[in-house]
Amino acid sequence: MKIRMAEEKDIPAIGKLLVQVLNIHAEERPDLFIPDTVKYTPDELKTMFQNPDTPVFCAVNDEDQVLGYAMTIRKHRVHSNNMKDVTTLFIDDLCVDEKCRGMHVGEQLYEYVRSWAIAQGFYNLTLNVWAKNINAQKFYEAMGMKPMETVMEQILEQKEN
Repeated sequence: MKIRMAEEKDIPAIGKLLVQVLNIHAEERPDLFIPDTVKYTPDELKTMFQNPDTPVFCAVNDEDQVLGYAMTIRKHRVHSNNMKDVTTLFIDDLCVDEKCRGMHVGEQLYEYVRSWAIAQGFYNLTLNVWAKNINAQKFYEAMGMKPMETVMEQILEQKEN
């Protein structure tokens, strides 16, 4: 297995993986997610691949087939009165093909992204994980991540008009 930057030829495979990860979220939060949809269209992926602020990494096998991906976003917080300026590499999405789970593809992808972020001079890696996605939480904790902040919600009763 090798990890490389995503290319336009990877869009169909990444699209299939986007559906897989979306369906995990739809199972956990059917009130928010629409099953069998994707977070990004092929045109949006193509734009991301060309933007240095949104690097996308692919894990591929010896036949160059996509086994997983990590979508990232460079975030830079500046001019805050009470916090230091930092540049963060935000992991927007990380998915391993369900056929390859348990084969350490996710670990290798994460470690590659972490090493790349260190080499690029980022202060930290961050991501969001849904509260009901216990498997993802355990995975990221095993990778060395710790909770930074917690977003809380209360679903409000909707009144009919």
